[in-house]
Amino acid sequence: MAVAGALPVILAWLQREVPAGKVLLINNSGFGGYGYFPAPSATHQAGMIDLNVRAVVELTAGLLPVLKQRGGAIINVASTAAFQPTAYMSVYGATKAFVLHWSLALDQEIRREGVPVLALCPGPTATEFFRRAGLQPGSVADALSMDSETVVMTALAALTKGRAVVVTGWKNKLGAALVTKLPKTWAAWLAARVLARFRLKQAGGGA
Repeated sequence: MAVAGALPVILAWLQREVPAGKVLLINNSGFGGYGYFPAPSATHQAGMIDLNVRAVVELTAGLLPVLKQRGGAIINVASTAAFQPTAYMSVYGATKAFVLHWSLALDQEIRREGVPVLALCPGPTATEFFRRAGLQPGSVADALSMDSETVVMTALAALTKGRAVVVTGWKNKLGAALVTKLPKTWAAWLAARVLARFRLKQAGGGA
């Protein structure tokens, strides 16, 4: 169902099941894709933009009057990929950079109206993301991955503290801090070298 078609259903459900109280909107849906652009397909890339960017903006816009009226907060799930250009996942990284910067700007606009916005930037997390992106299970070492419960608890703690952005895990914090200090071309080069290692782990035999 498109966001425009889903909004009336969501609003009716809120009014019926939760007619009062604050609302927490979590924009978490999204997927990636790995390979030389436009692999796996241009349709895949366009769908990624629709879900990772357009749906987030449209759903937030549709629910914003309710959030302002009742109070609450918004958590937008970005990624550590938002901090640098990401070769082999170029569209995905760009969508998450949009989510990060849009969330920070939106927070400046509406926090004073009682609706803070948190940009959540996790690194590799134990979900179905990598399988959906076309990579084999175990592509990311367990030592570099976080469990989803820890990511959720980190996000809620940051929201309670009034943070506008949070990177989960000290390794991810360190990595994000380092790449933001580099010129963009250097950060893109470094990310390309790291992400190129996944080519041999693509489901179906690699690029």
